[in-house]
Amino acid sequence: MASQFFPPVVSVLGHVDHGKTTLLDAIRKSDIAGGEVGGITQKIGVSQIETVYEGEKRPITFIDTPGHAAFKEMRSQGAHVADVGLLIVSAVDGVMPQTKEALQLFLSSKTPFIVVLTKTDLPDKNVDKVKQQLLRENVMVEGYGGDIPVLEVSARTGTNVKELLDLILLVYTMQPHDVDPAGTLRAVVIESKRDVKVGPRATVIVKNGTLTIRDEIQAGKVMGRVRSMTDGKGAMVQSVTVGAGVELLGFEEVPSVGSIVSRKGEVATEAKRTLAGRGEKPENALLSVIVCADSEGSLEAILGEFPKEVHVMEAKTGEISESDVLFARSTGSIIITFNVRLKSDVAKFAQTEHVLVKNYQIIYEMLDEIQQVIDGKASALLEQIFGVSTVQAKFPFDKQEVLGVIVNDGRVAKGDKIRVVREDGTVAGESTVTSLRQGKDTVTKVEKGNEAGIILTPQLDTLVGDVILSHS
Repeated sequence: MASQFFPPVVSVLGHVDHGKTTLLDAIRKSDIAGGEVGGITQKIGVSQIETVYEGEKRPITFIDTPGHAAFKEMRSQGAHVADVGLLIVSAVDGVMPQTKEALQLFLSSKTPFIVVLTKTDLPDKNVDKVKQQLLRENVMVEGYGGDIPVLEVSARTGTNVKELLDLILLVYTMQPHDVDPAGTLRAVVIESKRDVKVGPRATVIVKNGTLTIRDEIQAGKVMGRVRSMTDGKGAMVQSVTVGAGVELLGFEEVPSVGSIVSRKGEVATEAKRTLAGRGEKPENALLSVIVCADSEGSLEAILGEFPKEVHVMEAKTGEISESDVLFARSTGSIIITFNVRLKSDVAKFAQTEHVLVKNYQIIYEMLDEIQQVIDGKASALLEQIFGVSTVQAKFPFDKQEVLGVIVNDGRVAKGDKIRVVREDGTVAGESTVTSLRQGKDTVTKVEKGNEAGIILTPQLDTLVGDVILSHS
């Protein structure tokens, strides 16, 4: 079925105060079906406008709550919601930290995007400077050696707003879209909350299939039955299909932002393709992994992006256990976790069993390292754990901080890379041991059962009780 009959879903990302909301307001005013200027009453975190493109009325769906939880909490899954991205960059302020973060989101998810230079009506704009900054971030825009579309707009004057809508539709129609309104339901939760009067509310965008009143649905482990659906204008609807967003009532509990909605008993296409049981490793697999994530939404986001050379021996939510470590050892797998607590006793057990456990908080960093391994560029994923120590005390020395530690397993040595892990399992940071002493003596290595004083460079915000993992 031709993809152009379905509205593209557009995510709008960029640095704070670079004009995302103002641009969206200008876009809504251009809506030919919105009646009077500003006629859309935004009831949920999704709005849909209609424009004329190549002589036909065409809808476009915008995820129009800048910085909302779908992108803050589920960065990679958030990009999966979108068919086209808008990277908003102020022509006055240029590339900023959140600009780079948004860029990485689009790149890691392979979402086609348009660079939108805002505030171009201001006298202190510097378009060429901003394009040079983008070039340094490997964003090769048109006219600067690349093919990434770039457009200068002014939301205040309306300059190039209609041209931006046309460009969105052009970029969308140039991409392949394997969607089927009669196929398996797949929607993504982009906002969710509990309403004291009506219960759990969830705003979802349909990516495949059709969602209908009274459908029995599930989002991860949260079950429900659709009682009502409301579109972005506040109208009640009976069914929605690909590219539409609605707020629905009917979940028994509040589903996680980023989780995948399917009909009860069905499995979304990506999950069906990638979720694996405890099976044998295929011949073409280069890496076996056990994946533990904080939610079903995170799990599907991760599994859906793994290269085909990765064999998933097991995928689950929640903390890892000693049985997971033993299973990893017996199958030659590594354990990859996402936003999951790593208990110190399990970390020590994994070190004893020579099983690598890697925890991530940013999905694209995980995927980058895995791809490096697949490409034969042995990276941090293939590190070796040399020892486990615990911070017992902290004291100042010559404008630096010395950590008093006891080595619980293995050893700690000068030059070791270290990872500091909190007692609750969160990672506090990475550093290097640049000084190691026992008493007044400078030493190069301290073995299990002994105490030592170490200095880290760079210094980290460590706490008494933190676990220090020494690795290659």
